[in-house]
Amino acid sequence: MPPHKLTERMPAIRRGLEFIYRIAKRREHFAEYGSDLISCFHFISLTSKDASLRRVAREMGRERARWWRRDNTRLARDADADVVIDLIHGTLAATGLGVPGEALDDQIRKAVADFTASDFLRFDPKQEAPPLDVPEQCECGFWNERGRKRCRECRGRLEMMSRYGVWYDALMRAYGAERFGVALGEARYADVLRWLPTLRPYRGSEEDSNPDFYDTVYAVTHIVYTLNDYSLYRLSPRWLPQEFAFLKANLKEAVSSEDPEMAGEFLDALRAFGLEDVHPLIRRGIEYLLSCQNADGSWGDADAEGIYQRYHPTWTAVDGLREYAWRGQGLSFPELLPLLRAWTKKRPGRARHRLSPDGEPAAAGESLQVNS
Repeated sequence: MPPHKLTERMPAIRRGLEFIYRIAKRREHFAEYGSDLISCFHFISLTSKDASLRRVAREMGRERARWWRRDNTRLARDADADVVIDLIHGTLAATGLGVPGEALDDQIRKAVADFTASDFLRFDPKQEAPPLDVPEQCECGFWNERGRKRCRECRGRLEMMSRYGVWYDALMRAYGAERFGVALGEARYADVLRWLPTLRPYRGSEEDSNPDFYDTVYAVTHIVYTLNDYSLYRLSPRWLPQEFAFLKANLKEAVSSEDPEMAGEFLDALRAFGLEDVHPLIRRGIEYLLSCQNADGSWGDADAEGIYQRYHPTWTAVDGLREYAWRGQGLSFPELLPLLRAWTKKRPGRARHRLSPDGEPAAAGESLQVNS
């Protein structure tokens, strides 16, 4: 079966984008997820190959970015680290859409200094690996501090985040801060990334017996996103061979489990490594996404109560279907290339890594040589 051309996919893409815009126009939804929603429009407007899609996403995004700026003119005095991170992501998107806000940006930069790396990232990547004692958000909605096993608010038992979940959340936060021009405490993106070898080798779904599979997928896709500036650049499979192999091996899991959110992230991550529409994996993923779009233009569970579970699968499905205006092969932070190359020199299949005194990952008994 020949691959679907973009002109055949574009109606589904446009319907999905219009659904997200309708969500963003609802004040109650925009008040909670405005930063994420304008980021969606910003990335689509910046990286899409199709000029009409870029234009529509930019128009939607600029209109919403103006509202976001009106709603966020100053940083509240009692703003916590999570609020500061949210505003960093929002202001990056708004500025990228042509709606700057220098006064708020200055307030954010000053506020960052009031918090530690652990406040922002839930652990200090300069001192330790991603931990296993970070609680998930309680069912009552309360976020508890690290180490608690029962909710401080409702006393309910807490589930712990996987180390993959802790790590990729920290990776996204550190990436945004780096792009904004600040460090989170003393931690930077490279300090979070350096723990990547401790997450390898990756396990698959194992017939749904691996409880970490979901977070493993999103850890791998967000390695791609933060290293390629959210789809500006292609990545060489030689830089991240284990991640590339994991993506190729597990796209079928997203399709068989009927998870369009996961399938969309698999598709755009695989495209970042150079797979084209004619590749059987890409064709299979596109066919699946085109087959499961909801009548209202969304993807995912149309009856989901949480609005994030409505718009985010739609966003990732749109990204999985659209074509990208790649700016060649490159990295968001080119200075990290020697580190990626050094990791590929290690013997494959090693599950455990230690850190050398200078902070570089090194397997026991091995020297670490960095290419220049």
